[in-house]
This record gives sequence, structure tokens and C-alpha cells, in this order.
Amino acid sequence: MAAVNIELHVSSYFRRFEPPDLQSTARSNFPRRFGQLPMSSHIQGRAQGEGIVVLCPRFCFRQTHYMRASLQASAEAINKTEWGRSGPIDSGQYNQFPEETGFFRRDGSWNSDYGHFFLEWYSGKLLEHGDQILSAAERIFHNTGAKLSGKVAGIHWHYRTRSHAAELTAGYYNTRTRDGYIPIAKMFSKHGVVLNFTCMEMRDREQPENANCSPEGLIQQVKMAAKVAGAELAGENALERYDAGGYSQVLATSRSDSGNGLTAFTYLRMNRKLFEAENWRQLVEFVKSMSDGRDTRISVADSDRTDLYVRFVKEKKLKNVKKAALV
Repeated sequence: MAAVNIELHVSSYFRRFEPPDLQSTARSNFPRRFGQLPMSSHIQGRAQGEGIVVLCPRFCFRQTHYMRASLQASAEAINKTEWGRSGPIDSGQYNQFPEETGFFRRDGSWNSDYGHFFLEWYSGKLLEHGDQILSAAERIFHNTGAKLSGKVAGIHWHYRTRSHAAELTAGYYNTRTRDGYIPIAKMFSKHGVVLNFTCMEMRDREQPENANCSPEGLIQQVKMAAKVAGAELAGENALERYDAGGYSQVLATSRSDSGNGLTAFTYLRMNRKLFEAENWRQLVEFVKSMSDGRDTRISVADSDRTDLYVRFVKEKKLKNVKKAALV
């Protein structure tokens, strides 16, 4: 059984009521909106004619004095000074597929001694930064009763390639021969923070073939990583879905048949379209199924008048208003 949350974008409303000290702390300790770590795995936009980004971007890290010094120090520590001068020079450009680059192709330099060094350093900086953010969150919310969770992006394009190029550029050192999610899950477990993973509604067969996607394979790997690390796992959908197929896939991925099941699921998102008759009925079935732990079907008429039936809610509210008026 997993709790179901429905997201409503109220960040600007909530911000008006945040304590001033929490506002300043959040701004100083949580970089970028919603605490996202500043390593990009794809540019804004979509490949023409496809519903998913299939680009193979370059590594992005800010060429600050600190980052250059950190890379250089790591290289000097293993007597490879030349490796500390810059990032990979053969990682390609935007709009290139992995096999078109020297670094990410099947037998590319990602699997060389230099590649292992750079990827360890690159992913290590992300883990180090994430650890600092979670430590700050622990301090801020200590003894408040708040349950903390952190979102990890589901980067499933190029997952079926050997190098997992998109994940590598995001700072997730995950390849065909190395599990990059166990260190991430251990970081969450260390701080008692729930690992919130996305793309729970996606199926492999729904993705473009040339993108080598496997959201199902990725989710399975993350579930196992959470189990190994002893981390709680929650999930959410990546795209707006109102159909039975999407909900059915979430139900399947929420179970603990292999790896950790979900302790909670966040449904994205509450809007006008969600309350259209058929979409609402599908959501009611989904919520009941998640609660009962089995598939539930509700008739189109919903003659049982479930608590989530829109007219029932309206009637109940009106009845309460009338009672209040008589007092």
C-alpha cells in the first residue's frame, strides 16, 4: 500500500508564508529551483518529431577556480597531472548520438583509465554536493516531524547503450558495467531521506526505438539500489497521464516483487483536465487500487458513490454548509 499525493503548483503561494529565516537558508543552501543540482544532461527542447530528448550532450561543469583546482588536485593525487587540465575533449556536441562521439561510443574512452578517473571525479562532486544539501535539510527540519524526500531524475534515454551517455553527463556514473544508483541511494539512506524517483508510468515500448530508452529497466535498477542501500523509495510520473495504461504501469512499478516497493507516489498534476469526467474516474480507480493493493474498477456511473465521486463531494459539502447555517 502506498500513499498517493497529488501535486498542485503552489510554490509562489507557499513562499509568502515561509519564515524569513527558512527563506534565506533555502536560498543559500539549495541551489537552483527546488534544490536541483546544477549538472545538465540535456538541453531544453525536444528532438524534432520525437517525444523525448535523444541528444547526447557534452559534460557541463562550471569552469570556476574551485572546479578546476578540484579536478587538478584529483589528477595530481594519482600522478596524472595532464588529466586535470580539462574535461573530455571527445564527448561531442549537442544533437549528436553517443556512437557519433569518441567518448560515449560503444568502445569509447569512457571505458578507459582516463574515463574512469574523470567520471569518478565528476559524479563524486555531485554526490558531495548532494550530501551537503541533505545535511543542511536535516539541520533545518530537525525535530519538526517533517518527512524529507529528494527527487532523482529518471534519465532513461540511451539506457540500453553500454555507456549510458545521458546519465553520465547528469553526474550519474551508471554504465553497463557499473551501478551508479547504489551510491546515490546510500546518500539518501544516510540522512534518512526518501529517494523520490520519476518516470514510474513509462513503458519501454512507448519510447522511440532510436533513443535506446528503457524506463522500465532503469526503474528496476533503482528499486534494487534502494533495497541494497536501505533507502525508502517513493515515485512520481514524469508526464501528464490520465489513461488506464499509465496508471496500470504505476501500480506495477509500485510493488515490491523485486527491489523496494514505493512508500508514496506523487501524481502530477492537479489541473482542469484532471477533473474531466473520464479522467477523474480513472484517477479514482487508480487511487483505490493503490490503497487496496490490487486493481480496482469503478463503473462509469459510479453508482456506489465513492468518497471521491465529484457529485458526492459537492453534495456532502453543501449538506455541511446547511448544517452550519442552522447552528
